[in-house]
Order: sequence, then C-alpha cells, then structure tokens
Amino acid sequence: MSRAAFIAGQKACNRVPYAVTCRALGVSESWFFKWHDRPPAQARQRRAEVDQAVADAFGASKGTYGSPRIHRDLTEDGWRVSEKTVAQSMARQHLIARSKKRRKGLTRPDKRKRPFPDPVQRDFTAPAPDVKWCGDMTEIPADEGKLYLATTLDLFSRRLLGYATSARPDAVLAGQAIKMAVATRGGNVAGVIFHTDYAEAGVKPRNPGLPCSGRAS
Repeated sequence: MSRAAFIAGQKACNRVPYAVTCRALGVSESWFFKWHDRPPAQARQRRAEVDQAVADAFGASKGTYGSPRIHRDLTEDGWRVSEKTVAQSMARQHLIARSKKRRKGLTRPDKRKRPFPDPVQRDFTAPAPDVKWCGDMTEIPADEGKLYLATTLDLFSRRLLGYATSARPDAVLAGQAIKMAVATRGGNVAGVIFHTDYAEAGVKPRNPGLPCSGRAS
C-alpha cells in the first residue's frame, strides 16, 4: 500500500485527519492532495467500468447468471471483454451465481407398471356431475416441514369433493381423498371416470372404490 493510500484509508476508516497522518509520515499535505485529486489511471478506470457493467448484468439476471452468460450479454451490448475478465470481475465483487431451483413433481411414471387406459384423453370437461372426476397431489411448504394435500374434483362443476393432508405423499393419502369424495356423493360412484396420475407414479390407493384411471363399476 502506498503512503497516499494509507493516509486516505486512515481518514476513511479511523477518521484521522489528513494533516495528522501527513505529519506522522513526514509528507506535505499538498503532495497528498495532488495524489488524491488526480484522475484514476486508465486501467483502474476500465476495471471500474467493467465491474459496474458486470454487476448490472448480474443484477438483471437476479443473481442466476455465471460468467459465460454475462460475458455473452456484455458482448451483445458492444463490450470488448474476455470471459476470463468477466470471471475475475465477478470474483472481485463476490458475485456468485445461484442455480434456479426446478420444482420437482410428486409423481413420476413407473415404467415397470402396465399403464391404465385413459378414457379422458385430455378432455377435462364433463356434461354432467359425476361423469368425470380428477385427482391430484400438491406439496405445501410449512414452518414445521412439508405438508402434502391430495384432492378429488368433479370436472363438471369443479367442486372439491374430497381432500386429505399428510406428512407423506403416499397411497394412504390418495385413498383418503377419494374415499371422502365417494362419501360426499353418497357412496354410489358407479360409472364415474376418475383420472389421476397416482398409478403412473406407483401411488395406488388401497381399495378407494375407484380405479386410478378408468370407469368405476
């Protein structure tokens, strides 16, 4: 560190007057102010400009871009800078890209299971009540941990017929939601088509009264 930089640092960090530090080091105040007031060197000026551009690009990405993507953005904006320089600027400014979290689905197809027939064929409408139902399972973040909600819906009125919550997304939870829906309709579900991906995920309700995809008998 140069003497001039030390004098400036004492003022900034410890509030020591310039005059006091100059006397202690045996330099004149005029010499110090000549250094202090001079324009920054070209290299330092360039580095400051690059740092600002990198910080702006990083902020625009909400902290998700790394040096390759920021370098590409700066190049597209007309900057002549290398990816290494961008990486050094990010390290200098402690800018660390965070990866975007991809939401993981609760269900995944089980390729070992024979798929159920799909009478719905992506037509999620119904001409009357109790013709088509659908079920789903959702993860709800809570202070105590994860909570899972299973639901059963009538596709005609969009009425929620049954629901259940649990700390585990298992077959018991799915079955409870379907059983509530069956009870809501008085126990008679003959002919109702129930569509869900529980079976594809290997989450098959235990004797809920309806198949996982198909027509109830």
